Amino acid sequence: MRYLHTMIRVGNIDRSVKFYKEALGFRVVRQEDHEEGKFTLVFLQSTPGEDRFSPQLELTYNWGVEEYDLGKGYGHVAYHVESMAEAVKKIEAAGYKLAWGPGKTPSGKKSMAFVEDPDGYRIELIEG
Repeated sequence: MRYLHTMIRVGNIDRSVKFYKEALGFRVVRQEDHEEGKFTLVFLQSTPGEDRFSPQLELTYNWGVEEYDLGKGYGHVAYHVESMAEAVKKIEAAGYKLAWGPGKTPSGKKSMAFVEDPDGYRIELIEG
C-alpha cells in the first residue's frame, strides 16, 4: 500500500487554493468539477517534480457550504521546511500570520510553527 492523499473540506475553493499556493508554495495537480454531485475537488502537492503517486492534499468544496465544524478530533497536518525563517517570510509576505511559533518541538531538537488555513485547519511546519 502507498499513502495517496489527505482530504479536507473547505468553504471557499479559490480562497483555499490561494492560501496553499501563496503561503506554502503548493502547486495544483488537477481540479475536478462534479456537476451532478455539486462539488469540486482540487489536488495539490507540496514539492515540485513529484509524480502522480506522491502524497497530495485534496481540497473538497461542496457547492453552497461555506463553513464546517472542525470538531474536537482533528489535529493537524505537518510539513517539513528547509528553513523556518524562509517559510515564515513567505507566509507573511502572502498576508498570513502564524498561529503559534516559531518555537521548539517537544524534544527541543527542531524548530516548529503552526499556521492556520482560511478554514481554520492547522498546519505544522517543522524545520530540519
